[in-house]
Amino acid sequence: MQSPVLVLKDSLTRESGSKVHHQNIQASKAVADIIRTTLGPRSMLKMLLDASGGIVVTNDGNAILRELDIAHPAAKSMIELSRTQDEEVGDGTTSVIVLAGEMLHVAEAFIDKKYHPTVICRAYVKALEDALAVLDKISMSIDVNDRSMMLGLVKSCIGTKFTSQFGDLIADLALDATTTVGVDLGQGIKEVDIKKYIKVEKIPGGQLEDSKVLKGVMFNKDVVVPGKMKRKIINPRVILLDCPLEYKKGENQTNAELVREEDWAVLLKMEEEYIENLCVQILKFKPDLVITEKGLSDLACHYFSKAGVSAIRRLRKTDNNRIAKACGAVIVNRPDELQESDVGTGAGLFEVKKIGDEFFAFIVDCKDPKACTVLLRGASKDLLNEVERNLQDAMSVARNILKHPKLVPGGGATELTVSATLKQKSSSVEGIEKWPYEAAAVAVIIFGFCFFDHLGLGYLVLVVEFVCHMMASMLLNVDEKTMLASFRVCFCANVLGIASNATAAAS
Repeated sequence: MQSPVLVLKDSLTRESGSKVHHQNIQASKAVADIIRTTLGPRSMLKMLLDASGGIVVTNDGNAILRELDIAHPAAKSMIELSRTQDEEVGDGTTSVIVLAGEMLHVAEAFIDKKYHPTVICRAYVKALEDALAVLDKISMSIDVNDRSMMLGLVKSCIGTKFTSQFGDLIADLALDATTTVGVDLGQGIKEVDIKKYIKVEKIPGGQLEDSKVLKGVMFNKDVVVPGKMKRKIINPRVILLDCPLEYKKGENQTNAELVREEDWAVLLKMEEEYIENLCVQILKFKPDLVITEKGLSDLACHYFSKAGVSAIRRLRKTDNNRIAKACGAVIVNRPDELQESDVGTGAGLFEVKKIGDEFFAFIVDCKDPKACTVLLRGASKDLLNEVERNLQDAMSVARNILKHPKLVPGGGATELTVSATLKQKSSSVEGIEKWPYEAAAVAVIIFGFCFFDHLGLGYLVLVVEFVCHMMASMLLNVDEKTMLASFRVCFCANVLGIASNATAAAS
């Protein structure tokens, strides 16, 4: 078989070897340098223009990186690393990029010394295993039923965010939402699906303090016939459908040849009888509210309003799933398959309210809701978008604590401990892998103290102070208030899952 012929430009060049390694490292370091200033207790906000011309003001690493238009493959891999951290853990997106950048930075010297990349990778894998063991060793178990402690933990994790001045409010919202949707699977295992069963509804207007967690679901819909259907029902019986309540159209083009005028009336009567039969099958369960994801014909609306039943049509699938979790209903595909057990009776109130220029339906005061809605109020859309990002991080932290109730000290204490342990163990590593292994310890400590520059502190002075205290086997940290005068132990700054995943991903 003849090999293909490629026509390339005369100026095209192909590069390989250490030169490509250096280019990849430089590209990765450039990405890390972009968001380095957004890390730590004095993190800076960045103002960006998104693809549609809108303004994004944030210090969230993943939100910043996804707005960048990057062509270099190594830089794209760094952005993908941040996205994966956000999906799997929900927080630590900036940390994982900065740590990965430092790991690559210290590896560059070994590329110059003709170390094979495989040797460096093997040393990093060993350092990763030892670092995870250290994290597990210094982690502390906590009681997830202690609300005051849980609030302190969540609040400390959003202390570097834009909404840190509203830390108590955001922590309350995040903890209430995650505990609402948490499901105990037994044997100490909990399932907390914040993406599927927690909806954040942003409505401009009012103050941020007006935000609250609804024990139920709200969505941007009104009843189909506002004048004839009730907008407020106490203890409603709810039926959820994902099928249309209208005459079924033919799959292909259907032609009907009518000879007499009466034949047209017969066709209309058949359509009416079909819809009436669907409504009768639903109404025999005496519902107060019928919600469908598909269409609802005018004739079906007539039968429902005549029976005193409120109806909502064309609801999103995600909202329908949340309603089912909140009120205990079961989504049904066909009305003739309805059973009494499919009717939701867990809701305490159905109400339609007008907020601004739009109508919102509320199904709240549920008995045992496993889905909820966080209603955010604020002055502008830009503010609400950033509050939502911070709230998502807070809910992710609360979820991680509920699933794995362990913490590690923050404020640089964990990084210093890991670095000191790796430095100590490097003497037992045999062969040329010893030097990349030891360099990993240097990268960890540089990452741990990179935010000192934002505090206006001397980097080397603090490192020396920390090392001196570390020799006394003390877990210490630093923040923007207690610099060098008095060190204190911080037990509520880092969730073990976030630290472990960030370390593993960066390595």
